[in-house]
Amino acid sequence: MIIDLEYKIEKSLDGHLVKSILRNELKLSSRYVKKLKYSSRIFLNGLPVHVNVKVKEGDILKTEMDIDEEHDSIIPEEGPLEILFEDEFILALNKSTDMVVHPTYLHSDGTLANFVMNYYNKNNIKTKIRPVNRIDRDTTGVVIFAKKQFIQDALVKQMIKDTFVKEYLGIVCGIVKEDTGVINLPIARAKGSIITREVSENGNPSITRFSVVERLDDATLLKFILETGRTHQIRVHCLASGFPLIGDTLYGRKRTFMINRQALHSFNTSFIHPVTGNFININAPIPHDFAQLYTLLTNGKNISSIII
Repeated sequence: MIIDLEYKIEKSLDGHLVKSILRNELKLSSRYVKKLKYSSRIFLNGLPVHVNVKVKEGDILKTEMDIDEEHDSIIPEEGPLEILFEDEFILALNKSTDMVVHPTYLHSDGTLANFVMNYYNKNNIKTKIRPVNRIDRDTTGVVIFAKKQFIQDALVKQMIKDTFVKEYLGIVCGIVKEDTGVINLPIARAKGSIITREVSENGNPSITRFSVVERLDDATLLKFILETGRTHQIRVHCLASGFPLIGDTLYGRKRTFMINRQALHSFNTSFIHPVTGNFININAPIPHDFAQLYTLLTNGKNISSIII
């Protein structure tokens, strides 16, 4: 089955490289971009194009997604999985804190992907590891894995069209006065760092919507909806807006006794099932440390009483 992805170049992306658009706008992995490149499946305005070509406003970038896959190299490992939803095509999990989604050169094992591969092997599910979305190591909540290539591609397409919705809860320092707002600040890798991101006029377009759920004791419980999916997006946007996430030692204040990580939880993800056409809404329970922080900041209230 062939899935075509098309993207019309916006003015803000004029002059960017094709490979940058594929990675940052179409959300394709570096490995998959290489596959597309070596099989000549990338087109600009209908003509085959190299990944290092610069695009112009109004250009149409297209990819054909029907490449055969090689054996997955991820090593299976025994580990805990909290399944929120599963069918023949999709696996949705609730990721705990202190866990990386996919192996990297810094974390080659003990990742969620290693545990998923073990689960696939035990259940005779013959497929590769295909994370549809990723969240930071110490952010908890919903992570979606596609069991088929065309499912992953279709969900990526929904991300582009904003029908794949990712909602987060976060507790930030200080009182946010606006009930709702939009943070529209471009994000780039910080100079001299392989991890940290920063707001930069040369960065990729990044949009975060927020609304106040409850104002606490010198803190605010916020709901975030991502319109783009940059690395550390919510964390960088919160810092830039003057209300860093509590517990975020990379983009905020010193470590607090109340929580040992950034107070950020991906509590809800929704999309249209690519095969059945049904609306899928996946909710991840609020973790204990997040709930405990809320209780401390509200003099004993239970977070289950809030209306999101």
